[in-house]
Amino acid sequence: MSKRKRGRALLVAGVAVAAAGGSAAAVTLDRGDSGKAGGSTLPPATAQVQRSTLVDAETVDGTLGYGTETAVTPRLRGTVTWLPAAGSTVKRGGRLYGVDDTPVVLLRGTLPLYRPLAPGVEGADVKQFEQNLSALGYDGFTIDEEYTDSTADAVREWQEDLGLDETGTVEVGRVAYAVGDVRIYEVGGQVGDPAGGQPVLSYTGTTRVVTVDLDVDQQRLAAKGAAVSVELPDGRTADGKVASVETVIELGGGTGQEQEPETKLEVTVALTDQKGLGTLDQAAVDVSFTAEKREDVLSVPVAALLALAEGGYGVQVVDGASTRIVPVEIGMFSAGRVEVTGDGLAEGTTVGVAS
Repeated sequence: MSKRKRGRALLVAGVAVAAAGGSAAAVTLDRGDSGKAGGSTLPPATAQVQRSTLVDAETVDGTLGYGTETAVTPRLRGTVTWLPAAGSTVKRGGRLYGVDDTPVVLLRGTLPLYRPLAPGVEGADVKQFEQNLSALGYDGFTIDEEYTDSTADAVREWQEDLGLDETGTVEVGRVAYAVGDVRIYEVGGQVGDPAGGQPVLSYTGTTRVVTVDLDVDQQRLAAKGAAVSVELPDGRTADGKVASVETVIELGGGTGQEQEPETKLEVTVALTDQKGLGTLDQAAVDVSFTAEKREDVLSVPVAALLALAEGGYGVQVVDGASTRIVPVEIGMFSAGRVEVTGDGLAEGTTVGVAS
């Protein structure tokens, strides 16, 4: 159960106990009587109103690694003739794997190469390819959405450098796009396997991150850009920020029609200091999120809240041998306390607490 859920459970329990312990929770306030109730009826226990900083924080399990793996299945027909080693890094323009003794090249982008590129073709895929061609040092063409004869000339130079037939066109499967350089996570195929149909490898990013699975009701923790603290296995802490939040659907443990999908939030935390991680590249870690912080506010124990008959909440202020009910506005819950504001409430004010 999350801390927020526990706070809500305490609220219900506190109100129920207060109602069972006396008439205070059922009092209908008489504004003309200044909210007095019970006169000299003292509560079973008391606490003081405190002024402090409340923090809505939660620590959950996370995994340090290189992020989510992406599987790669060849689009070229032929035989797999070369595969990289697990743990190696492939940069833009580098060989990701080989088919029929020719390279499949890694480029940067998010749009897959879904059609052949040749003179006359136009679209966002053309511009993405031309941006990569330029970044690799080839020129003589305009970076736009039109594949021209000038683009084809630059492609022939690129193909010559790769040892490919100089056709001036780019076939589907010749390049694979990723958002950046990649780290080979696992090699699933073997040299000599037929290309196509089955993944030959999977990759991740090259920067270590922490991934966390949150329940949907914990979404308040996962604001993009929010600061995060990560406790490493050796007890050291590392600072980070929420880099991305994705909604994923997970199937339950049953089979067939018994499977019940479950919605989760997959949170990726970017770590500030990569060098400080040393050689650690995979580990279970504790991740502390802070959803909200309220500084210099008044708070009381959750068990001090009373459910008022006319709606809302109040607290039983104790003044010597007499008591009075003060309606309050409630705010943030944290570690068994709740933020309150109400007439006459101040730091040190004594309030009743349900036993």
